Amino acid sequence: MDVDAYMAERLPRIEAEIEARFTGAASDAAGWPESLTGAMRHLLFPGGKRLRPVFALAAAEAVGGPAEAALPLAVAVELIHTYSLVHDDLPCMDDDDERRGRPTVHVAYDEATAVLAGDALLTEAFAALAEGALATGQGERGLLVAAELARAAGAAGLVGGQVDDLLFEAEQTTSGGTDHARLASIHARKTAALFGAAIVGGATLGGANDDERATLATFARDVGIAFQIADDLLDADSEEAASILRLQGLDDAKRGAEALLDRALARIEGWGERAEPLRRLARFAVRRDR
Repeated sequence: MDVDAYMAERLPRIEAEIEARFTGAASDAAGWPESLTGAMRHLLFPGGKRLRPVFALAAAEAVGGPAEAALPLAVAVELIHTYSLVHDDLPCMDDDDERRGRPTVHVAYDEATAVLAGDALLTEAFAALAEGALATGQGERGLLVAAELARAAGAAGLVGGQVDDLLFEAEQTTSGGTDHARLASIHARKTAALFGAAIVGGATLGGANDDERATLATFARDVGIAFQIADDLLDADSEEAASILRLQGLDDAKRGAEALLDRALARIEGWGERAEPLRRLARFAVRRDR
C-alpha cells in the first residue's frame, strides 16, 4: 500500500466534504458574513496535508469499517486544527505573520476577525460531526466521538496544552531550566490529543470495540508526540530552536521519535492488512517520507 496513492484516493472526498460546509443550502453558508467566511477559508483552502482527517479514515478501515463512516469526523478535526492555527498565530500567542506561505489570518484581515474566524471554525466542527453522524445513523457513536473531540480540543487537551506551552516558553527564556516530563505533557495535550480524537473517533465510527479503542488511544498518543518531535526537528535550523532541541540534542530527539513510532506500530502489529494504511501513515507522519 502506497501512502501517496492512499491519500490521493481519499483526499478529494475529504476536500469535497469540507467545501460543502461553506457552499450550498446544506451548510447555510449564505447567512454567514462575507468577511467571516473569507477569514474561515483563508487557511483551509488550500490547506496542509490533511493528515489528521486521513488518519480518521484509516482508523475506521483498520477496525473493518468503511472509510466513509469517519468523514464527518474528518471534517470536524480539520476545522478544529485550522482554528488552532488561526489562534496560535495571533499577536497575543505566537505572533506569526506568515502561515503556509501566505499572510496569517489576522494579517490578511484583522485581529478581531481572526479571533471570530477561529471561534466559528471550532463551533462549525461540532455541527459537521453531529449532522454527519445523524445522517449516517451513527447518532449514539457520534455523541461519544463528539465528547472525546471536545475533551481533546479543550482545557484538558489542546487549549490546556497551549496555556502550559506559553508558560513553559516564558520560563525557559528566563531560567534556562529543563523539564522533559513537562514538555512531553504539553506535546501530549497540544498535539497528540487531536491525533487521538481523529484516530480513536474514526475507529469508533468504523465500529471499533472497547479493546480496539483502548489500543488506538495509546497508539495515537505515541504517534502524536513523535509527530511533534519531528516537527521540532524540521525547525532545528530556525532562529529560535524548538523546545525539544533545547532540552536534548538533535540525535537524541530523533531516537526518541523513532522509539515512540516503533512502540506505536507494535501495538497494532497483529491487526493484519486492513491496518496497513494506518501503519504507513504513522511512518509518514513521523519520518516525513514515503
